[in-house]
Amino acid sequence: MSQTTLLTREPVVNKNRAITANRIIAHGPNVASVVEALATQTEVWPSHHPVFVSLGRLVPTPELLEWALPENATIEIPAQTLAHPQTQALMARLQEAGTGMCLTWFSPGTALPAGVDWRFVLMDGRRNTAPAGSPGLTMAWGLADIGAFRQAVGAGFDGASGWFFLHGNPPAKALNPGHAQIVRLLNLVRNNSEVRDIEAVLKQDVALSYKLLRYINSAGFGLMCEIQSFRHAVSILGYDALNKWLSLLLVTASRDPSAPAMMQTAIARGRFMEEVGSAYFDASERDNLFITGAFSLLHLLLGTSMQEVLEQMNLPANVSEALLYGQGEFGPFLKLAQACESFDASTLAKVAADLHIPFERINRAQLLGLNFADSMQA
Repeated sequence: MSQTTLLTREPVVNKNRAITANRIIAHGPNVASVVEALATQTEVWPSHHPVFVSLGRLVPTPELLEWALPENATIEIPAQTLAHPQTQALMARLQEAGTGMCLTWFSPGTALPAGVDWRFVLMDGRRNTAPAGSPGLTMAWGLADIGAFRQAVGAGFDGASGWFFLHGNPPAKALNPGHAQIVRLLNLVRNNSEVRDIEAVLKQDVALSYKLLRYINSAGFGLMCEIQSFRHAVSILGYDALNKWLSLLLVTASRDPSAPAMMQTAIARGRFMEEVGSAYFDASERDNLFITGAFSLLHLLLGTSMQEVLEQMNLPANVSEALLYGQGEFGPFLKLAQACESFDASTLAKVAADLHIPFERINRAQLLGLNFADSMQA
C-alpha cells in the first residue's frame, strides 16, 4: 500500500545558532498513517542530534507507540491537546518510558498537568515577546529573519526552530580570497588538470588539505581503505568523485554565525537530490545533482551573489540553470528539496505528484540527506 504521510523538517538552534536538534513534521491523515511512514525509516533515522517529532495537526494518541521510538526522539505535545484523554494517556506512557516531550504552542497562562517533565517548549515567537512562565527551555518559532532571531534571544528565548537564518543576511559582496582558492581548486579538478598542479594549491592551505581528506575518509564515502593523500585520492576515486568533495569544502568554508545551520541545509538538499534523482538520471549525473543542492545556498554562505559565484566556476549548464533560474532538468528536483523545508506540506505534495515520486521515497531521501549532512559536521 502506498504511503499517505509526508515528512518535512526544520532545524532547532541555540542562542549561538548552532544546531541542537532536528524537527521532523509528519503530515498524515491519521496517526496510523504516521506510524506506518516512520516505521519504514528506522534504517535511515537521523542519529547525530535529538529529533523532535511533530504530528502536525493531529492529536497525539497512544497509537503512536506502535512505532518503536528511537532513543533520540522527543515527542511534541501541542498545548491545545493537553486536556484530551488520549493525549494524557500517551503522555503518561512517554513519561514512564523516559521519552522526552516538547510542549508546543505554549503561551503564558496555559494550565499544565502536574508532574510532566517538559525538556523543551516551543512558542510562537510572533505572538510572544518573552517566554514568561515557561516550564522548560524555550524555543521561538515563526521568526521571519536573523533580526527577529536576535530580538527573540534578547527577550529571553533559549533558541529557535525554523528557517529564519535564510533571510535578512548581509548584502552580497565580492568573493573573499579563501573562498576563491577553493573555487580555483574546483576548476582545476573539473578541467582534469595535472595532479601536481592541484597538489600545489592544496599545499598552500594545510587546513584545507586536512579537511578534504577527512571528508573523503568519512563514513559517507564508504571506502574500504584510508586515503592518505590527494594523489592517492585521485588514483582511487578519479576526478569526478573528488569534484563532489571539493564542492563540500566550498559549502563549509563560511565563518558566518549562521553557517552551521546553512551548511546542514545545503548539504542535506544535495544528498536528497542525489538520492531522489537517482531513478531519473544516469549515474554520471548523481554528483551534479548533489552539487546543485549543495550549492543552492552558496550565495548566502559566501556572502556574495549566485551570479558572482557561478561566473567564476566551470559548472555544467543543467546545474547553473537550476541554481540561477530554477529551470532545466534539475530545477524541479531543487524545488522538491526546498519544499521539504516547510511546516506546510502542500507544495511538497504537489511537486512530488508532478514528478510521480512516491511519498516513501521522498521521506527516505530526506532523512538520508539529514543524516549525511549532520555526519559532515560531527
